[in-house]
Amino acid sequence: MKIANEWKEYKILDMAKGQKLEKWGNVILSRPDPQIIWKEKTFPNKWKEINGEYHRSKTGGGSWEFKKKMPNQWQIHYKNLTFNIKPMGFKHTGLFPEQAVNWDWMINKIKNEKKNREIKVLNLFAYTGGATVACLSAGASVCHVDSSKGMTTWAKENVISSGLEKRPVRYIIDDVVKFVNREIRRGNKYDAIIMDPPSYGRGAKGEVWQFENNIYDLVELCTEVLSDKPIFFLINSYTTGISSQVLKDILELTVERKHKGKIEAGEIGLPMENSKLVLPCGIYGRWEN
Repeated sequence: MKIANEWKEYKILDMAKGQKLEKWGNVILSRPDPQIIWKEKTFPNKWKEINGEYHRSKTGGGSWEFKKKMPNQWQIHYKNLTFNIKPMGFKHTGLFPEQAVNWDWMINKIKNEKKNREIKVLNLFAYTGGATVACLSAGASVCHVDSSKGMTTWAKENVISSGLEKRPVRYIIDDVVKFVNREIRRGNKYDAIIMDPPSYGRGAKGEVWQFENNIYDLVELCTEVLSDKPIFFLINSYTTGISSQVLKDILELTVERKHKGKIEAGEIGLPMENSKLVLPCGIYGRWEN
């Protein structure tokens, strides 16, 4: 497992009874996580300091309960990157801090290759742009694709907050499959591709996405927009029941058949402060040159 252990402004303070207690800068939130199946709190007193807690509803969805005064929006930093945080529907805050392990890896890959050429990155299901910000900071140009106008606006805010607004970035609000097909017809190529597909979702015009049914076809399609000398292809997934080996197998059957390189896959996680406990937070599959 790759553990995102280089955060200074984000911490997991405790975990118990299906909830994780997190510190985002100066704000403490309690949010549900299905991996936390044990009941005992390690640091009971820390739970008294909660600013906001997300409660799941038995009928689906849920709502925030704010117990102490806190800002509607605030910023946290990861190294030289800045992100805007705000509690939103379905427990999210606009950032997945475990992805820092992938940001670091992408930044290193881009910086090493940029010595020789310009690097073009395609970020699909790009959400609020964590990977977009990371790749721009490393000196790449990025095409950021997401079907949500609101998430794309948030991504622009993160790029500006990180001081990267003058870097070459293109924001596309569209269904990713339709966009990739258009790029194939246009002959556009990318040196690196990132995708963080949902388990289930709908595109900009109601197109249905289901991970198990669509992920292989999308990865295969994306090989058509890879440049002659690609540097990486990254798949993230939070889909329950899918093994990281599945992502490795998909990359083996698609990207590796056209571009010989190295493939690895596994879990990513977040450490709990002052503890040996680690929270599993999804899986990854990586192809690299």
